[in-house]
Amino acid sequence: MKIVAKKKLWKYLFWLGPFLITVGLTVGLVSEQWGLIPLVFIIAGIVISGLGIIWQSYQTNWWKRRSTQAGTNALVVTLAILAILGLINFLGTRYHLRADLTESQLFTLAPQSRELVSVLPQPVKVWVFDINQNPQDRELLENYQRQSSKFKYEYINPEARPGLAEKFGVKNYGEVYLESGDKRQLVQTINENERLSEIRLTSRLQQLTNLSTAKVYLLQGHGERQLSAGKGAMSQAVQGLGDKNFTTAPLNLAETSKVPQDAAVVIVAGPKRELFQGEVNALQQYLNRGGNLLLMIDPNTDPKLNSLLQEWGVRLDNRLAVDVSGESVVGRGPAAPLVTEYGQHPITKDFGNGNSFYPISRPLEITSVPGVEATPLLRTKPYPSSWAESDLQSEKLEFNADKDLKGPLTLGVALTRKQTPKSTSTPQALPTPSPLPSPTTKGKTSPNSSAKTPQALPLPSPTTTPLSPPTSQTTTESRLVVLGNSNFATDGLFQQQLNGDVFLNSVTWLSKQDQQPLSIRPKEPKNRRITLTTTQANLLIVSSLLVLPLIGLSAAVIIWWKRR
Repeated sequence: MKIVAKKKLWKYLFWLGPFLITVGLTVGLVSEQWGLIPLVFIIAGIVISGLGIIWQSYQTNWWKRRSTQAGTNALVVTLAILAILGLINFLGTRYHLRADLTESQLFTLAPQSRELVSVLPQPVKVWVFDINQNPQDRELLENYQRQSSKFKYEYINPEARPGLAEKFGVKNYGEVYLESGDKRQLVQTINENERLSEIRLTSRLQQLTNLSTAKVYLLQGHGERQLSAGKGAMSQAVQGLGDKNFTTAPLNLAETSKVPQDAAVVIVAGPKRELFQGEVNALQQYLNRGGNLLLMIDPNTDPKLNSLLQEWGVRLDNRLAVDVSGESVVGRGPAAPLVTEYGQHPITKDFGNGNSFYPISRPLEITSVPGVEATPLLRTKPYPSSWAESDLQSEKLEFNADKDLKGPLTLGVALTRKQTPKSTSTPQALPTPSPLPSPTTKGKTSPNSSAKTPQALPLPSPTTTPLSPPTSQTTTESRLVVLGNSNFATDGLFQQQLNGDVFLNSVTWLSKQDQQPLSIRPKEPKNRRITLTTTQANLLIVSSLLVLPLIGLSAAVIIWWKRR
């Protein structure tokens, strides 16, 4: 009886373990302080519970039972699964792996954005002053934040924090600001109809973090595209340059006769009249000293730049580029070539098979010139989809083998040339001989001379002037982009497809600011809607609501009848 009572006492004593564990957890959770007291209760409870389990198994041979072994195996498997799930969650928290399965990568940052954010020189923060947090905008900001720990964002309720709103000068709900150090800049104002734009955010981020600016001059005075808003103007292109931290200004070479020294790029956009020879010479001199030039020359014009282009191996073809492949898609007729093939060049490296089109374009002919590296940028489709039409007056465009040129045609080219300026070293001094004694006059002798033949006088050794070491020569690179069209960059067409990217990327590459990301094209979901006629819609309704249900009901009746 005493032994039985002792066993029961130990059995009840071991229940003290779970009790102590519960006490320790309760104290820690209530006080929110895991100090010495709750830890002592928990550790004591775990020790007592462990001893109880060991003693119980020893008394009853619990470990030898088949049910115990099966339960242990199940417990081990469960713990292993929990450990694997915990490890997966840990790795998922630390290392982000996302897959964007949309065709146009709608939920993935552009390579240009990722490149810019990953090399941020200093911390930046986006402030969104709005009450509501749109999931689409938040996802975009999360994508930026994943690229760098220096990028942060925060949503602010202007009513709850009026001091901060006043500090930024917030006037309306939905204003988004970018802050870096002591610099702040408005990105845009978002609302239900306009969501946060990756293009604008990356452009403002680039402006805020880039301390250097480049000056771009646009030539004027020959009927070029005007810079302010108007018909056929380039105001959107100029605004795009401003968004990328370029400073633009008009340039009249007839007045200045020389390209300014601070010019990073000079743009000649669609001149309708010829340039003076002095202006052409000024552009040539600018290129010779390492300048960068963008020429956009339309058909039916002759700006008299042949002498400049000849040095680079480029010739402007007077024929019209015709493309019948995209006539029904673009909707602008065969005189607006659709380009989907681009050269392997930094300007077009991220274009893939995207679309760009160039209404009223002229082809370019490229020949090899020593020292010049040329890369075609824009190529039309092969014949019979495209060709160069010589008859510009005819309304019916047909290929004429005697006069026309078969495609593919080159509509744009990028060229580079190394420039080595003339040496500015001081000419080397030649040896300077010392003065020689005067020769004797024939038939006469000096008073001290003998009557014999005079002896030859020894010549003194020449004195030399130290040689000046030649000044080291520096090699610079000139860049030139020639496009057979300027219409693609005008207002209305600039923002369509990849047209604006071709222009902005060309200027960025010409400016030699290789650390700047190139232009970002907007991502738009493709239209997958099916347009049905009335007959097709009625047929679809009848087949889905009547025919298919009747087929299923008939199959069920037949199966039931056979089994009966």
